[in-house]
Amino acid sequence: QVQLVESGGGLVQAGGSLRLSCAVSGSIISINAMGWYRQAPGKQRELVAAITSGGIANYVDSVKGRFTISKNNAKNLVYLQMNSLKPEDTAVYYCNRRPREYDYWGQGTQVTVSS
Repeated sequence: QVQLVESGGGLVQAGGSLRLSCAVSGSIISINAMGWYRQAPGKQRELVAAITSGGIANYVDSVKGRFTISKNNAKNLVYLQMNSLKPEDTAVYYCNRRPREYDYWGQGTQVTVSS
């Protein structure tokens, strides 16, 4: 019913930047509150950034000051600008509705930060 397609990941050196995009389509009227999640090998998926329907953003402490979440409601797109990347940021990044996540999770996009 809902499709989530993440893109923009890649391999970067520590200190570099990357911008991720999330395209939302399917049985939706419009995007509202959304979040970015990440999952590293052997670890649980964690929420790293969220944005309310009104555009208010919140972040996990480890990415505050470095990541920025934004969205374009007209285009059903959600973005995650990542600056000053660290090796600890290496993970597969996913987007989803937050709260009330859709049952379907996309393929995610791999972010690898080298030392």
